[in-house]
Amino acid sequence: MTTAAPTFTPRRTGGIRAVCLDVDDTLVDYSTSSRAALVAMAGNADAWTLWQRITDEHCARLLAGELEYESMRNIRTRAFFAALGEELDQDEATRRELRRQEVLASGWRLFPDVVPCLEWLRATGLPVAAVSNASGRHQRAKIAMLGLAQYFDTVLIAGEVGAAKPDRVIFDTACADLGVDVEDAVHVGDRLHADAIGARDAGLKGVWLNREGPREGALPTGVAAISSLSELPELLVCELAATSA
Repeated sequence: MTTAAPTFTPRRTGGIRAVCLDVDDTLVDYSTSSRAALVAMAGNADAWTLWQRITDEHCARLLAGELEYESMRNIRTRAFFAALGEELDQDEATRRELRRQEVLASGWRLFPDVVPCLEWLRATGLPVAAVSNASGRHQRAKIAMLGLAQYFDTVLIAGEVGAAKPDRVIFDTACADLGVDVEDAVHVGDRLHADAIGARDAGLKGVWLNREGPREGALPTGVAAISSLSELPELLVCELAATSA
């Protein structure tokens, strides 16, 4: 069911004039599909933390221009298995990586709160950007396959921009594409430091989507938290009301 549109018109100065959204594990349940893909490739998900670390290292090298996108995945797969004590030749690395990609893509799913939130945002007339730390073309394919493209006015992918969150360059680029100043935009994502704190430090309003629920301790100054995208409309309405007062 689509959430009803609110009865406000965004101000042209001040307040929230645009919304940026992370993609993986904010809109798309990426971790579940990625863990399943790792099991298909490696036989189990016990090395999930290792896989994430090696992925982060190789994506950083990609952004730095040290690797080409077409070869990065195989190089990463060989590095992963080498860390587990297994040396793969190029053909075997390709075979395993293709299997991983097949399982990964077949498991992509939107969280249930995503479409109602995006429909609500569209009804407000606020421009919306996807801001992703993904490294390549597969992210645009994923966005299209899951029917998300229709909701975005612009899509920023780290591998294309040459900067990844929390680097302010990707936030600045998103706001420029949307035609708003950074202080008039909000960014929502599942990673506290890369998304919420990174956005705050870049001048946006940072919102941490913590689907695991409340945590102990205070939130960092200038960061809001929600546990579901169903809470975002109320948060934005309250922000608009506060800045319009």
